Amino acid sequence: MLTGPDPAAADGPATVERPATADRLPLRRRLLPVLALLLLAPWAAECSWGGFAIDDFLPVLIFLGPMYGGAAILIRETARRLGAGWPTIVLLAAAFGVLQAGLVDQSLFNPGYLDDTQYADTRAAAEATLVPGLGFSLRQAFDYVGNHILLTICAPIVFVESFLGAKRRLRPWLGRPGLAVVAVVYLLGSLLVFSSAEGRKNFLAGPLQLAFAGTVILVLVGAALLPFWRNPRPRATAPSSAGRTRRARRAPHPLWVALLIVLVRFGTDLTPGWAGVVIALALAAAVGGLIGYVSSRDGWGQRHVLAAGSASVVSAAAFAYVVPPYSPASPAAALAGDVAVTVITVALVGGAWWRLRRPSPTVHVGAS
Repeated sequence: MLTGPDPAAADGPATVERPATADRLPLRRRLLPVLALLLLAPWAAECSWGGFAIDDFLPVLIFLGPMYGGAAILIRETARRLGAGWPTIVLLAAAFGVLQAGLVDQSLFNPGYLDDTQYADTRAAAEATLVPGLGFSLRQAFDYVGNHILLTICAPIVFVESFLGAKRRLRPWLGRPGLAVVAVVYLLGSLLVFSSAEGRKNFLAGPLQLAFAGTVILVLVGAALLPFWRNPRPRATAPSSAGRTRRARRAPHPLWVALLIVLVRFGTDLTPGWAGVVIALALAAAVGGLIGYVSSRDGWGQRHVLAAGSASVVSAAAFAYVVPPYSPASPAAALAGDVAVTVITVALVGGAWWRLRRPSPTVHVGAS
């Protein structure tokens, strides 16, 4: 999970500045990363882990792109316009996860949401962690919201920003008219899912459940917009008692960051029931705090962010071969979809890593 402040650019000057306006570039160049994020978000959310066979990829992008992609764009643009870093993006992604699962498709409160899929047998395990009085599974809440944070929002943003040059990576892509268009697209996409038989599945949560979800969303958004996360600036190296500059600790190699997230992701699924939920929450909090700590060390750069952001997609793609899609599909279509997921994942990770092949400068960045 990405919780640390933004690093300086991996292939540009060692400076951090607050972006105020969108780049003054030709429209087609400004729209290219927007379109990439619009398509990558639904693919990562629903296809990267084997949820659909290959012949369903295009319908997923068309049907869910406005909602998932629109949310990713709005979250990314909000954070970059505020001059905020990854803590803001993660908190807004969590708010989106609750909004999506609690208010839009309401899968969080619908015990039979997966009954018409090949995951109907997971209902018993989910009901083992029902929250009294609110009628939702804490295990499912962790999975739904966590996957929206990692796959729907953070990973696509990391990929697209890693392909961009240093000057555009932390700057807004859209002006106010563009943001208004994306907001309308997102609202229409959410309304389509809410009103669709395949989206909300004719289920409506109770008033208390809706109020609970709305309260959690407001708390998460309020926390994300705190001034504490804004205006990251270089941190001075503390002098030693002898008057000499202490040697700063180096950030670990990016691959160690990726390995940590992959191991923790596997660890969250080891134990069922309430014990498993407690372990999963503790591991998520620990890895988030650890990444936030090491991200301020000497040498932390965009390659570390790429490693952290891509680890969830890589682990999801690796297991795509052993999980069934939502709906039954022919073995050939299911296998073709899994192979396509592997090819796309390798292309995204390899291409972004190659784009960041030049070494990063040493920059300390901390939240104000």
